[in-house]
Amino acid sequence: MIKVVITGSNGLLGQSLLNLLLQEKEIYQVYGFSRGENRSGREDFNYISIDITKEESFKEELLQVKPDFIINTAAMTNVDACENNKQECDALNIDVVKTLVKVSEEINTHIIHISTDFIFDGKKGYYKETDTPNPLSYYGLSKLKSEEVLTNSRIDFTVLRTILVYGKVFDMSRSNIVLWVKQMLEDKKEINIVDDQYRTPTYVEDLAIACKISMDKKAIGIFNISSNTLLSVYEIAQQIADTFGLDKSFIKPISTSTLNQTAPRPAKTGFNLSKTNNELNFYPKSFKEDLLIFKETLS
Repeated sequence: MIKVVITGSNGLLGQSLLNLLLQEKEIYQVYGFSRGENRSGREDFNYISIDITKEESFKEELLQVKPDFIINTAAMTNVDACENNKQECDALNIDVVKTLVKVSEEINTHIIHISTDFIFDGKKGYYKETDTPNPLSYYGLSKLKSEEVLTNSRIDFTVLRTILVYGKVFDMSRSNIVLWVKQMLEDKKEINIVDDQYRTPTYVEDLAIACKISMDKKAIGIFNISSNTLLSVYEIAQQIADTFGLDKSFIKPISTSTLNQTAPRPAKTGFNLSKTNNELNFYPKSFKEDLLIFKETLS
């Protein structure tokens, strides 16, 4: 049996991973670590309610389980909140990873860690894994530092960088771009969407599959995971409207400069997926194709 710990098992990716790995109970013994009650709607795994920023108790629980893999999906991802609460951001985004490395050094655990396109400044788009990071926000900096904790260690690790993750699970603590746009248009509410930021959004099921492939292949290093077509956020919203048969006239284009956001955002990210294609043998689709698959799951 392969023992797998999922940190942040109550989150969007965490719950998606539970659903994926628990299809193969004969292979994976799954432990979910998260704050508060188990929100996954499932009882068929080991749930541990824990604050993973408390190093001693977190280490103790991990050393008891002795996992073969830890998939770290827990993070503070609200970009403006990170800018305003740097200590809290560091505790979850950097210090937790330091604890994971210490545990791995003791029991030889492979760490799979989720990172972000926000480590880049957004000047070029279609970033490769080897491109030089230059984060504009504290969130981006914290995720870059978390990557460096792993790359400077001697343990086995996989970093999966991703962009604008969306999907739906049993109990959602927050929305995401697809669900939000869909809901607003269903309610016939006007929405302002930036047309000068470009992204390759990521379907959460794809990200979960990439985590599983990383385990099965024991992939080492950094990999990009997202859809394969760069779109403006405005185009993303329009494709959501088209897919769900909603009225696009409620979507109004605006520029980033009108938003007065606390933290700056990169203008153009998106990923080059050739390393992911070649080494993980994983070929993400276009946002439009993924949306159609997502729509099926909603019905």
